[in-house]
Amino acid sequence: MKIENNIEEFDSLGDDHIGTSSDTPLRNDAFKLSVEEKMDIIKDDVRHIMETLGLDLTDDSLRGTPNRVAKMFVKEIFSGLDPKRKPSASTFENKYKYGEMLVEKNITVYSTCEHHLLPIVGKAHVAYISNGSVIGLSKMNRIVDYFAKRPQVQERLTIQIVRELQQALNTQDVACVIDAKHLCVNSRGIRDIESSTVTSEFGGKFKEESTRREFLDYIKLDTKF
Repeated sequence: MKIENNIEEFDSLGDDHIGTSSDTPLRNDAFKLSVEEKMDIIKDDVRHIMETLGLDLTDDSLRGTPNRVAKMFVKEIFSGLDPKRKPSASTFENKYKYGEMLVEKNITVYSTCEHHLLPIVGKAHVAYISNGSVIGLSKMNRIVDYFAKRPQVQERLTIQIVRELQQALNTQDVACVIDAKHLCVNSRGIRDIESSTVTSEFGGKFKEESTRREFLDYIKLDTKF
C-alpha cells in the first residue's frame, strides 16, 4: 500500500509538471565518478531493467542496447550536466555600434523531461540588445544546446539560457521564448499529440511592452531560403 501511494504521489508530481529550482538539481558528488565509471554503472542498470521486463539480451538486436543507452545518457542526451562541456561564451566589442535588437530564432531544442525521461523537442528564439559587447551567433545555439542536454523542465531551461547570456554579455537585456512538444504529454498520460508548451523569460528592456512586442513580431517572420 505504501508503494502504491508513493507511485500515485510521484505520478501526480510529474503530470502536474512540478519544478523545484531554476538550477539543475545536482548532488555535491555529481562529478566524483569518471565518464567511464558512470557508463559502466548505467550499462548494468539498463541490463537489469531489460531483464526485469523479460527481454532476452542474448538476442543480436538487444545485447548491445545497455552499452548504447549508457553511452547515450552520459555522452549525448545528458552531456550538458558536465561543466567541462559548457561552451565558452566569448564576446567581442561592438565596434560597428549596432544598437538594435539581435534575434536568433528557430534554434532547435532537443531535451529530456526530468519527470519521465522522455524527449522534449522544439524551437528556441533568443534575443539581446548590446551593452557594448556582442557574442558569436553560433555561441547562442551552443548555449541553448548545452542547457538542453540534461534532464530538464522547460521553464528552467528558458531561465538558464537567459541567465547565461546575461552574464556573458553583461546586460539584463536578454529574452528567450521556447515552443516545444513534450513526449511525456504526447505519447503517454493524456496522449495529446497536438499540444505544445510555450515558455518565456524577459530581462531588462524586454520587460517593456514595446520591446517585447518587437521581439515577438520578429520570431513570427516566415524565414525561407
